[in-house]
Amino acid sequence: MSNKQVPDEVRRFILTSIPSVPYLEALLLLRSEPARGWDSFNVASRLYIGENQALELLHAMQQSGIAARTDSGGFLFAPRAPELTAVIDAVAVTYSHNLVGVTDLIHSRVEKRAHQFADAFRWKKDGG
Repeated sequence: MSNKQVPDEVRRFILTSIPSVPYLEALLLLRSEPARGWDSFNVASRLYIGENQALELLHAMQQSGIAARTDSGGFLFAPRAPELTAVIDAVAVTYSHNLVGVTDLIHSRVEKRAHQFADAFRWKKDGG
């Protein structure tokens, strides 16, 4: 299965809402244990990333309406709408069957943004 076989709804969600593979991995981690209050230490340990990066991911998911803060300071998987839960479930299924296709799609998005950023600094021959 290649990224061309990623369902359209999943493709759209990835391209508009998943900024990186670690973000997706953190999202799927929270989804795997929705009743657990995750903190940055536990996320960092499970994903082999730094604790600061894990905290940034958790905050980003909270701002996106995917996670909610608990009274004890942890983060729960708590999508703001049933439709969001459904698309995240579809992403999880697709990722489990097509890890390469999904990660290629995420990387192509990141690569495109990097090229756009680099293009902004190119000198134009016409004196611009």
